Amino acid sequence: MIDRSAPRGVLPAPDPRGVQTVSAALPVHPRTGRLLVLATVFVCAACGLVYELELLALGSYLIGDSVTQASVVLSVMVFAMGVGSLLAKRLCRRPAFGFGAIEAVLALLGGLSAMALYASFAWLGESRPALVAFSFAIGVLIGAEIPLLMVLIQRIRRQDAGGAVADLFAADYVGALIGGLAFPFLLLPVFGQLTGAMVTGTVNAAVGGALVLWLFRGDLSPRCRRLLIALNAVVLAVLAGATLFVDDFERVARRAVYGAEVRVAVQTGVQELVLTGPSVGSPRSLDLYLDGRLRVSGYDEYRYHEALVHPAMTGRHARVLVLGGGDGLAAREVLRYRDVASVTVVELDPGVVRLARTDPMLSALNGRAYEDPRLGVVTPQDAFGWLRGPAARDRFDVIVSDLPDPGITPSTKLYSQEFYGLAARALNPGGRLAVHAGPFTTRPRAYWTVESTLRAAGLHTSPYSAGGRLSGFAAGPDRTLGGGSAALPQDWGFVLAAREGTPELRVDQNAPALRAVSTRSLRDAAREAARGRPAEGLPPSTLPHPRYS
Repeated sequence: MIDRSAPRGVLPAPDPRGVQTVSAALPVHPRTGRLLVLATVFVCAACGLVYELELLALGSYLIGDSVTQASVVLSVMVFAMGVGSLLAKRLCRRPAFGFGAIEAVLALLGGLSAMALYASFAWLGESRPALVAFSFAIGVLIGAEIPLLMVLIQRIRRQDAGGAVADLFAADYVGALIGGLAFPFLLLPVFGQLTGAMVTGTVNAAVGGALVLWLFRGDLSPRCRRLLIALNAVVLAVLAGATLFVDDFERVARRAVYGAEVRVAVQTGVQELVLTGPSVGSPRSLDLYLDGRLRVSGYDEYRYHEALVHPAMTGRHARVLVLGGGDGLAAREVLRYRDVASVTVVELDPGVVRLARTDPMLSALNGRAYEDPRLGVVTPQDAFGWLRGPAARDRFDVIVSDLPDPGITPSTKLYSQEFYGLAARALNPGGRLAVHAGPFTTRPRAYWTVESTLRAAGLHTSPYSAGGRLSGFAAGPDRTLGGGSAALPQDWGFVLAAREGTPELRVDQNAPALRAVSTRSLRDAAREAARGRPAEGLPPSTLPHPRYS
């Protein structure tokens, strides 16, 4: 039975015989104390979801394939939460101390998780084991919270189990909503991934420690109180120190990833842009990385851009559309034709365009294409959305799809049958579509899926390839590039497509002088590609059923 004679503000606690006895007095009215516990649940839930989103975002950025990383993080974390709930049974005899210790450790692990993942990627070249380990550890700690909070809230005022669970989960879910919204709209743009995680950990430690050390101080022995104070002080000191030195850490880690000559590092609203190489001299020493992947190598980017653009310029090419290509390099090749009347570049990230306009080395590499009056830019604009809009009703003679590899999940829809159907609709009669289809040798299934998808959209295709440097992660488990180091050989895969008949692979007789592409080399590349065509037909990739992995 419940001791109803207990004075106001007194905690009833069970004794070993199952009889309710009087425990330490609350410093506030029980109703206020209950609200404070629910407020703590709200804050802890928000922090927990931020940790989860940090792991998802950084894992997708460092490893790639956001679908796989989301599946790994979510499944491991949910499983670990079940493990944590079971382990919490051992702490229910000392719920206040157990909850305080769990929140301190959770704040430390969650606050440093992003930095640890980035360090693992920078110095070990592999962050997947760290991603799984942090997902499991954080999930165990989050899973232990609710059972302990259930005991604590019942010690303030006993109520039926269903009502207590409903109150706790309501506060938990609302807190998760706020944390989920705060991550992309506040923490990420204001603090960035590393500092944002540490700020979240600081809030987590402060709120969890305050609840236990103040509201439930009567439940703590002097020894437990000293331990919690020391533990929280250490956690807050570590997080504060890490926050102070986070800029130095990023610089050192970035050198480990990209080499010593990191000249520009900018986090835009879309991706991280990194330029390496000297600020003066030949632009051939420049490398441009987008989200850790080598996008442009000044050493031989001309091989890629000549092979992508010039086969499509045979025939009428007065109006040209470039999808992606904010670096201006594809536009440079198009503008070499004097009879081109207009070029429209549709680029998602205005930061890339700004860098291509203003950086001396990159603007020299793109031939100052953005100073040409024939060039117009639409940014920020997703290529898929732009093709669906009214602006694409003006038809084009040539469309150049200069987009990231199809295996990078955010770009998968830009290699779908629906996307190519929109592109075909934007072509003038006799127009041609040039597509970068990813690595031909290392990912042949993805390459031939692009070709199959173009044919499913009603286009006739001519596949081919060109050789050059490796395009992929700056560092990682499978390959390592760093600041101007020698790269592994690689070929780029392309597909030339048209609505009326199979397009001929050749270079226009009026084309400007080219260093890497000729009619003969294109036909040799086409024959080489034909030998690699799979015997069985591959299904096309669509929005509801993407085929790239």
